[in-house]
Amino acid sequence: MADVVVDPEVPPDDAQLLRESRQVLIKMRQGWAPEPKRAMSSTHYRMLAMVLSVLFFGVLASIGWVGRGLGFMFVLLGIPMMIALFVRNDRPGDEEEEHEREVYEQLRWYEGRYVLVDDLDESSAQLLSRAQRAIAAVTESRVNAEGLLDDVRNAVMLPAQEWEIARLLAKLSALRAKHRETVSKGVTPEVEAVAEPLARALDSSEEAVLARVEALERYAANVADAERAYLAHHQIEELRGRVHQYEELVAETGADGFAVPELERLAQDADRLEQALRRSVRSAHEAFRSLDP
Repeated sequence: MADVVVDPEVPPDDAQLLRESRQVLIKMRQGWAPEPKRAMSSTHYRMLAMVLSVLFFGVLASIGWVGRGLGFMFVLLGIPMMIALFVRNDRPGDEEEEHEREVYEQLRWYEGRYVLVDDLDESSAQLLSRAQRAIAAVTESRVNAEGLLDDVRNAVMLPAQEWEIARLLAKLSALRAKHRETVSKGVTPEVEAVAEPLARALDSSEEAVLARVEALERYAANVADAERAYLAHHQIEELRGRVHQYEELVAETGADGFAVPELERLAQDADRLEQALRRSVRSAHEAFRSLDP
């Protein structure tokens, strides 16, 4: 399951970057921030070194044999200068630091539009995991891929449901942690009279999110029924498509008395499964409608 849940309204490329940024997010939660950007980047250092090198050797060439002593001084001063420039440029962490700085700026820009699963408390993380499993069961089903469900609405509605559940659980986890921290210090009867209703408010909020998750699970269960009927229907159709081969074999072997009832039952099973598939798809559609806000 995803470690970072992103608001589906975030542009796809930025959303992908956010989903791949769990390690940077964890560092940020621990107080990390990138160092201020240096006045001169590694690319600028390379360009400066190349320009100075050209100038340096150009001066040496213009001096020629007339200024051997001065040329020797240029060598003494120039070579250490170029070494310093290249060494300064070749720091191994430059590219990684630049990437982390870009990620950091994106994370700050989209603050509030992503949820790091590590930020959720245990109860909330379990609820989100249940929701994500239900969503995956729907989106990865063959009945969804074949368009028997409302696959277009699934592609919009289900990510929106995942985001809303994750967003609410993140707020619930943060507020519940603060509440527990406050009351863990010991409370007077007066404070307890205030704290208990607030604790019940937290519980009722969790129950409301649970209702959303259970609605997703009911939808996934209906889709699973449709999936089983769909697969069974196709298996029966494959068998029925080969009936003439069975009939030919039975006729040649003289086993008609055994085979005829079985072949008739095969046709009946195919009809029943087709009806079951239609019923289960209808049920899935009804369950899906219950997810509408």
